[in-house]
Amino acid sequence: MALSFLRTKVITRHVKKQFYQNKRNAGYVVLIPEIGEDAEKNTLLAENGLPEFSDITIEKCIAAISKQSLDYENGVSHIEKSTANCKNAFKEVFQPLEMLDGQLELTWGIAKTLYLGNSSLMPTASYRNIHERAHKARSAKFNSVPIFQAAVNEKNKLKKLTDEEQRLLDKYILEGKLNGLDEAGGKREKLHSTIAELQKQRYMFREKVQLATNLFTSTINDSQVVREFPESLIKSVATSNDSSRGPWKVTLQPHVYEPFMQYCPDRSLRWNAWQAHVQRCSGFGNKDLESSTHLERIRGLRTEQAKLLGFETFVDMSMETKMAGSVENVNNVLDSLLEYARPMQDVELDSLQKYAQERGFDFKLEHWDIPYWQRKQKWSLYNFDEEKIREYFPLPKVIHSLFNLCRTLFKIQIEERSNVHSWHKDVKFYDVYDESSNKPIAGFYLDPYARQNEKIRVFDDAGWHISIQNKCASTGTTPLSALIFNFQAPTDGKQSLLSFNEVSVLFQRFGHSLRHLLTKANYSEVAGLSNVEWDAAEVCGQFMTLWLYDPHTIQAISGHHKTEEPLPDKFIQNLQNIRGHMAGYTLCKELYLSRLDIELHSKKAFWRDLVKELWPKYHALPFDKYDSHPLSFTKVVSEEWAAAYYCHIWSRMIAADVYSAFEEARNANQDLLAVGARYRDTFLALGGSCHPGEVFRRFRGRDPSPQALLNNLGLSKKIVEE
Repeated sequence: MALSFLRTKVITRHVKKQFYQNKRNAGYVVLIPEIGEDAEKNTLLAENGLPEFSDITIEKCIAAISKQSLDYENGVSHIEKSTANCKNAFKEVFQPLEMLDGQLELTWGIAKTLYLGNSSLMPTASYRNIHERAHKARSAKFNSVPIFQAAVNEKNKLKKLTDEEQRLLDKYILEGKLNGLDEAGGKREKLHSTIAELQKQRYMFREKVQLATNLFTSTINDSQVVREFPESLIKSVATSNDSSRGPWKVTLQPHVYEPFMQYCPDRSLRWNAWQAHVQRCSGFGNKDLESSTHLERIRGLRTEQAKLLGFETFVDMSMETKMAGSVENVNNVLDSLLEYARPMQDVELDSLQKYAQERGFDFKLEHWDIPYWQRKQKWSLYNFDEEKIREYFPLPKVIHSLFNLCRTLFKIQIEERSNVHSWHKDVKFYDVYDESSNKPIAGFYLDPYARQNEKIRVFDDAGWHISIQNKCASTGTTPLSALIFNFQAPTDGKQSLLSFNEVSVLFQRFGHSLRHLLTKANYSEVAGLSNVEWDAAEVCGQFMTLWLYDPHTIQAISGHHKTEEPLPDKFIQNLQNIRGHMAGYTLCKELYLSRLDIELHSKKAFWRDLVKELWPKYHALPFDKYDSHPLSFTKVVSEEWAAAYYCHIWSRMIAADVYSAFEEARNANQDLLAVGARYRDTFLALGGSCHPGEVFRRFRGRDPSPQALLNNLGLSKKIVEE
């Protein structure tokens, strides 16, 4: 089932994702002059060239970003003037632009690190100011007609270009086209007004969803209801310092709602929370928070934007920045996965219904019952208890073993460096060495622990990787990044213990960071994670998590916090089984959201009509007439994942196929290290300097197939209906 369509060449661009919305107090705005008194010198760096985090203030960040943004915009203007008689655009245009990028990106990265690592030092409102100012400045080069034309002229020259040079030119050309630089003045003005209105509507949609999310609370007074709640959840819903005493307050914040639905034994409370969750911003509740009007307006504006740029639909425009290349290719993959997942979903739900009935559940399973009984069945079948498994994953042991795995596979050495300033005493700094060098090739900060009122909490995104500084040959800079998590902090002399899901998050984020840290590209604009197509951006992170299902790896990274005994064999086998538990049901949900996103951005039908048409194709349970989930689907409506939600599944498919190369080598008693070296030389080294379809072919020798993902999930054998 090879996907030969990936031979199509696609020009690409890299778009910065929006910053995360803080789920707590939005902070305050610091009112200072546009350029502060410290702006003339770089007060953000220590003598060792690393950020002086212990001495960084909001004022210094704003002063620095203001000065650097003005310098950046002036620098772009100066470079524009040199394009008139340009003979070598790389030397006269793009290398000077690389020189400009460095300081602005560094300050921006420092601010984002503080925002996610310690928002008492960088509140949301302050970071928003920095983010918007830096983003506006950096956009100047992609909105420049002279620079756009210089890229077009350079590409038209009859001379051999490297992959990296080709990708760099393609990026500037596509960015320019999507900004309307090759359109006539009137059409370009119309495009800009459309985008401005789109931004306004997206903001209003996002704000309404946030308000609706914050409105709901449900109070629990009965201690029996919370008796099975894990420690992290009970602390999140506690209303007093003593979390063991009620009352407890349930909200729709993701880090509360998701585990609450899994652990709450009271069906009426689950129903109440589910109804509130899926009805957010609908016409069934607070009319002032209705977002259907905004959703339809956003869809219309995106279609208008696409047509102004010469595309039939917004999805077609989106495919310009995707590995898949066309919506037909995406739909073919989604349909091939659904063919196996949908029949399995029916079998899984029948099994779950019988399991629940055997335990006294006298109702037909509904949407609000699935998470609870799914967790119970998983525990019953596989004796899977996240809290018990935690005992085998003390954080220091896991990190040490993760570094060892990377040393073996990728021939790198990771060493902690002391006396490095950071934003909190828990943060550590590590240098990354190549086996052939005594000088660090990269570095990263690791901030592992949750801190009340300092860090953002998101249930399905428990960690972040921030690219603070990119590799750049022109400036001689090496990659620098930060990894920030919300793991449980050590208490009473007890080490931080990770759930298996948290171990997966650690491996995923670290695998993602390796693409940034080990890049060998020369231009920062296409180095590491920059310029990687959206549907290939998560591949390296997903790839690392697959090692957790290798018995040798899981034994190496586990060790009981008291006895150091590795995870028992029966637990390891159960982890394999758990991965496939209700895999059809879970995959169908993701496939549905992916297809809904595509339909919303390629068809004109009202959103509810699209939902009603798609729902039965992907779900065994009937659609609830009050369910209005698209009205709070912020990831695709108000954030950056419009016509791109499928990217998560696509990355998983590519990652599974990549990992299968290691499995094949192991099964054939071939050299695993040779496969690791090839992976580093392709996916990690090339980053955005080569099209991901070509990167995959250089690594795998063929085009990708969804077969490995189906195998991993236990879905490769389709259920045959009698």
